[in-house]
Order: sequence, then structure tokens, then C-alpha cells
Amino acid sequence: MAGALYETDREIYEAIQAEIRRQATQLELIASENFVSRAVLEAMGSVMTNKYAEGLPGKRYYGGCDFVDVAESLARERACQLFQAEHANVQPHSGAQANMAAYFALLNVGDKILGMNLSHGGHLTHGSPVNFSGRFFQVAPYGVREEDGRIDYQALRELALRERPRMIIAGASAYPRIIEFEVMAEIAREIEAFFLVDMAHIAGLVATGLHPSPLPHSDVVTTTTHKTLRGPRGGMILCREAHDKVFYKTVFPGMQGGPLMHVIAAKAVALKEAQSPEFKVYARQIVANAAALAGRLLERGFDLVSGGTDNHLLLVDLRARDLTGKDAEGALERAGMTVNKNTVPGETRSPFVTSGLRIGTPAVTTRGLKEPEMRQIGDWIGEVLNDPQNGALVERVRGEVSEMCEQYPLYEELVGVP
Repeated sequence: MAGALYETDREIYEAIQAEIRRQATQLELIASENFVSRAVLEAMGSVMTNKYAEGLPGKRYYGGCDFVDVAESLARERACQLFQAEHANVQPHSGAQANMAAYFALLNVGDKILGMNLSHGGHLTHGSPVNFSGRFFQVAPYGVREEDGRIDYQALRELALRERPRMIIAGASAYPRIIEFEVMAEIAREIEAFFLVDMAHIAGLVATGLHPSPLPHSDVVTTTTHKTLRGPRGGMILCREAHDKVFYKTVFPGMQGGPLMHVIAAKAVALKEAQSPEFKVYARQIVANAAALAGRLLERGFDLVSGGTDNHLLLVDLRARDLTGKDAEGALERAGMTVNKNTVPGETRSPFVTSGLRIGTPAVTTRGLKEPEMRQIGDWIGEVLNDPQNGALVERVRGEVSEMCEQYPLYEELVGVP
């Protein structure tokens, strides 16, 4: 029997089918992406999408919220249990909106913030001039040492003492090392600044004890619920009970209307999955896989920012190879491996071109790949980037990648004519 989407909108149906096949037949190595479970997909596609639920569980502006209240309450409770937080706000539509809400809850427009430089591994919402964070607030960026690619905490302290920001922001989108939250919290206390941690990339590692938790040291923690947490695309704020009301008011009615209840239901599912013993095994494998891939690339003569990785991602510096991140990304895409071009410390090229690649292991680990496969992937990356214009070589690697993908199937039951 044909499905409703197939009958109603063949073009969208075919686009979705093509995307399922793309994900199933390529190796997803973008550090910020992952594959959610069927349970999360079912919650996302549920009738909860029909319900308006402005307000909080038990305090809504609409009737008929009894069952969406159950979903949101479970999501909040599970987030608190998972991260040992006093309070959780699961309503932000994205990590960027979680950050915006946190800033406007604690700061005034024009206040100064200290955030990690985007070209050094930071995030757009940590003070980039093209983002709201750089437009509404004064920004004093900190970065990493070019000689070793690591945060210079002494230089950060000196900058903080000189600039006296109202908030210090920790967190990154392309930093492969452990972040020392306790050290940064001490600096923030020394200048009486708020300390915010955006743990979007490492939330799944924090949840399983594979990265130190920022919760004991921060005034507020923001995160996405995808990436290493392997949930739906969305945001979340974790804070102390005493601060919960100010954050709720800033999210709604301050910056968004009705929460996306189908997404919140899916967040609840993912947070339950993250409490399981299997998820801890999975998170350990993410880190082991990243280390194995980094080791193989180093053996093949690639330069890695900071010399390796402590977490789920690595950053390849291509400058010594006279190869741009854009060209490298394109060559690997043709070979069936999806990565993203990325700036590196000391970047001189445009963000649309870049001198580096960001590579991550959450998604391939979800498929079941382990260290031997990661070393093979490292060999494929090395072959392709050593001769990116060799069409025959790229095609041969593409075939070998396809064979590996067949051994680790993905969403098989979703492929095919309805």
C-alpha cells in the first residue's frame, strides 16, 4: 500500500528517500552530526507536532496540554538526572537559541563577553561579528596557542583581567582537547563575571564521564541535543534552581513562542537512551575511534591541530600540503566520505575555502564501526588527499567505502517504494 507522503507529495518523498540512501551509502564524518534511533524518529514524527503548549507543564496558556506536559516533564527530569543538574529547560529550538536566551537572561545589550575565536575553534554564537552575539555585545576573543593548538589559560586570564567582561564563555565547535572548566571558572570568579559553558559538542561525553562536567563550575550550561548526545536537533539550558525562572522568561515569551512538543518528546527519548549502559559503551567507542583515526592520519604524515584528540573530533591542518579545505572536502565527498572544511588557528583563507578539515566519529560509531575500520578510513583519506585529482583512485575508494557501508547498514527498513 502506498504511503501518504508518496501519494501527496512525490517530490518530497523522493528527496527523503535520496537522503536516506545518501546517509546509508556514505561514511558520515562530520563531527556535529549523528544518526538518531528509530524511537527518536517516531517521536519526532508523532501527533505531538499538532499541539500548541506555550508556558510550562501545569501552567500553559492553552487547554488540552495534559499529555504534552507528561512529555516535557519527563524530558526535564531525565536531563537533570543525566547531567546532575538542578534544573533543565528543554524548550529552546536550537543550541543557538539556548545561547541567546542565556545571554539575554544574564546580560544587558552592550555588555562585554569573552568567547573563543571562531577561527580557533569557537562557535558563531560566542561572539562572531556576523552573529547576534557579536552585534549585541562587545566581544574580546580568546584563542589557542599556534604552536600547540591548545587554549592558553594564562593568556585568557590576562585578557579577562584587562577587559573585565561581564561573561566568560567556554565551549567550542572545533577544539579536539579537554576544556579545563574549573580553571576558567576561577578566572570568571576573580573578575566577578558570569561563567557560561556551551557543551553542545561534548554533551554525550560529559553525560558518560568521558569529559569533565561543567555543571559544578558554571552559572549556566547550554547544549544541543544532537551531536554526541544522539538526539533530535534542538537546544537545552541547564542551571541552578534559583535561576530557572529568569531563563524560562527569556526563552518564552522573550525570544520564541510555542515549544516544539514533538521535538521535546524526542529529546525525552534520547535522554532516556543516554542513561543506558549501552550508551556509555557507545560514548567510549566514539573517543577510541577518534584516537584511532587521528593516529592513522599522523602515521600518514598529516598535521593535526594540537597533535591529536581527547574527544570526538580532530582538526586536520592542510597548509603544508598546499591543499584547501574546500578542495579536500570535495575530493572526500566524491570518495564517499562526508567531512567539512574548517578554519585552523592562524587561518589566512576565507571561511568558504579554509585551510583545514574537521572530522568526527559520533555518526560512524553509531553504525558500529570500531578501531580497525577507523584505521582503514584514515588510509582512504590519506590516499585521496595525496592525489585528489586522480579520478580512478577516487572511484576505487568510493567502491571500497560502499562495501564497508553495506557491512554496517543504516535505516534499511526506511528504504524502498511504499
